[in-house]
Amino acid sequence: MKQSSAIKTTYLSILSSALLALLKAVVGVLGNSYAMIADAIESVTDIFASIIVLIGLKVAAKPADEGHPYGHGKAEALATFVVGAIMIVSATLIGSQSIENINTPHDLPKSFTLYVLGGIILFKEASFQYVIRKSKESGSTSLRADAWHHRSDAITSLAAFIGISIALLMGKGYETADDWAALLASGVIFYNSYLILKPAFGEIMDEHHYDDMIQLIRTKSKEVNGVIDTEKCHVRKAGMQYYVDLHVLVKASISVREGHDIAHRLKDHLMKALPEIADVLIHVEPKEN
Repeated sequence: MKQSSAIKTTYLSILSSALLALLKAVVGVLGNSYAMIADAIESVTDIFASIIVLIGLKVAAKPADEGHPYGHGKAEALATFVVGAIMIVSATLIGSQSIENINTPHDLPKSFTLYVLGGIILFKEASFQYVIRKSKESGSTSLRADAWHHRSDAITSLAAFIGISIALLMGKGYETADDWAALLASGVIFYNSYLILKPAFGEIMDEHHYDDMIQLIRTKSKEVNGVIDTEKCHVRKAGMQYYVDLHVLVKASISVREGHDIAHRLKDHLMKALPEIADVLIHVEPKEN
């Protein structure tokens, strides 16, 4: 259910980015605004990024098989890396073209571009809020990256709005304010790419970020009859699911069969209480009386 919701959200992202890229490109050319054209480039990269996210989500949704006993969840983190790389490339292109335009004389942008940008900023910020909410609901790293791509688009649009406003208010001699805005936006995109790449790298490296989940696992474990306490508990994330390694203490005097049954009851209990857990590997430790 979470994966299907994430995939549906990504389709909506692709459609909205395609429409906005076309609108920005047309308005940018007609309105003589490179910041607007740079914004269109950002929306085009959004399309490719969302497609990569979609592919990653679909691959991550595949069940475990003989060659991938832990499933295909890491594909989602890999998709996030690609999205981050796309953002870096787009920021580089926007930045380099902005510098070139700053050194090239040109006319002031048209005032009607501001009205278009105002609507775009509101729409992209709303898109960010929607997608980031869906990413939190699903636990999807790549969907979070897609959300930040929407936020980057809103920021580039805001920078363009400010730059064009300055150019129009100040008049002749401030034609490059529009281009400086695009250059600033490229820096913001670079920073946002870092924000989405860092957690994806942590997921690939099985970095620990799951204290709250571990505490919940320990609490739920003690609800199972026969479990005295828990020792080691390690959690790693693959896609939108989690894999748990757990050591539990049971009475040393019970039989191997009884210990085996307790472990199975505990696994079933945890996976029912926490549906995001894909599997639990339980090691039974004896506790002397």
